[in-house]
Amino acid sequence: MKKYAAAFAVLCAGCASQTGVIDTGSGTYMAAKQAATGFPGLGNLKAELVQEAMAHCKARGKDLQLTNTTETQPPYILGNYPRVEIQFSCK
Repeated sequence: MKKYAAAFAVLCAGCASQTGVIDTGSGTYMAAKQAATGFPGLGNLKAELVQEAMAHCKARGKDLQLTNTTETQPPYILGNYPRVEIQFSCK
């Protein structure tokens, strides 16, 4: 049974979606990430996106400035999985 649970976890992790950093014009960017299930919660998703944004700005020799964040609200069922979107600029 443990083998099936581990295989299921690996498959679900592969189903998560992420946009990567998208240039929205005028020096602003956005990134979004959604979990494959309702179990992970929002904390890790948001932290991963902020780290990605920081790396994006650091590669340009600038600092991250978050301008907006949007998060889904529970209950995380029937396709309403944890999703975070951030908007930011590099200053």
